[in-house]
Amino acid sequence: MVGGGAAAVCLLDALAGAPTAPGEVTVFEPSPHLWRGRPYQPDLDTVRVNIAPGGMSVRFGDPEHFPGWLAARDAVLGMAEPDFVDPINGLRFIPRATYGAYLEQSAREAVARLREQGWRVDIVPERVTAAEPAPGGRVRLFHGDGESLTVDHTVLCVGRGRPGDPYGLTGRDGYLPDAYPLARTLGEIGADADVGVIGAGLTGVDIVLSLLARGHRGQVLLASRSGVLPRVRQTARPHTLKHFTAEWFRGAARRGETVTLGQVVDLMRAEFADAGEDFTAVAREITAAAEAEDPVKRLRRHLSEVDSPDRGLRILQQAVPATGPDVWPLLPESDRRQLLRDHYRSMMSLCCPMPATTATALLGMVDSGQLRIVPDVRAVEPAPGGGFALRTGDGAPPLRADRLINAVNPAPGGLPARAQSLVTSPVSGGLA
Repeated sequence: MVGGGAAAVCLLDALAGAPTAPGEVTVFEPSPHLWRGRPYQPDLDTVRVNIAPGGMSVRFGDPEHFPGWLAARDAVLGMAEPDFVDPINGLRFIPRATYGAYLEQSAREAVARLREQGWRVDIVPERVTAAEPAPGGRVRLFHGDGESLTVDHTVLCVGRGRPGDPYGLTGRDGYLPDAYPLARTLGEIGADADVGVIGAGLTGVDIVLSLLARGHRGQVLLASRSGVLPRVRQTARPHTLKHFTAEWFRGAARRGETVTLGQVVDLMRAEFADAGEDFTAVAREITAAAEAEDPVKRLRRHLSEVDSPDRGLRILQQAVPATGPDVWPLLPESDRRQLLRDHYRSMMSLCCPMPATTATALLGMVDSGQLRIVPDVRAVEPAPGGGFALRTGDGAPPLRADRLINAVNPAPGGLPARAQSLVTSPVSGGLA
């Protein structure tokens, strides 16, 4: 396993529960974030997951694994009531650091179970730099200072890497190129500084809420090209998928079939029709994210729909994460490119929503004048005399910020810079 984050934890847990003869597992992880990865390292409690515990279990087919771990943790801590429950929809959104602790414990338990079953498990704190074919259909991995290991199977668990730098500001005084951990980065910012946050996704929202929790007094600009914030999570209304199911797509995979984007849409239409919901309304919401709706008006509209009886968006938010991983490998390359180009941002907004209390806090900051949501950002550059100037497409005078925090997500399909050679070497060697 190349990479020791959440994906590796899931794989180790699955191996520990599989009826497989003992073998050897080697996990390579050069960073200090073994098992947690970058997203779930220790940080502020305001840095939360945006999915309820039942959707975050590492054990495939056991959605109660993580809730059970949380219940045991609550009992040990002597908590009468669960913490971090959203009072609006009753769902629990825990700090990412707590989820990281769950990943760590799950990994340790999986490793212990594997060793009890006769497996050899090695954790190597080194980077894998290249891979090449080896005799017998095996793979030779190069790591460290020229050492190598020959294996039967290699699984890449390298993640997506660090955020990009779309405005070329790395190294500029006052610019923070990587927001996490916020416990460190926000400690560098004075309480009265005007802060610009580049990127309006969940990372940007984390930053704004954390500034608020720390008693920040300066103005905050939440700036991006699209101005599209995460959708506001609605109250739960259970639905059982009948058409857009992982089993359907896995059957297609077993038959060696590809599935076009048109077929995917038709299955989703059938899912909506069976539930008596309007597919066109959700399709309009997907395309509306690319249109010039005022972001504050959109946020207010989404918050007003938290208790909507319509289940359309809820079905989409259930189907995409539950079935999407089985859909993606079956799509033709042209359809994948189209989805990433035309709908990635809107789908991420709709299917990775923020809690309603988060949206309420953002609107409170907007109404007080402390927060300004800035769409259509065209350029960000150092300003004369210090700080930064943010230019928008309407030709208005540039907005100013004393400090700038990068909340841009890594590119979809991107790789960590240090993993590039590892990925290109098996391609050139005919392994992939």
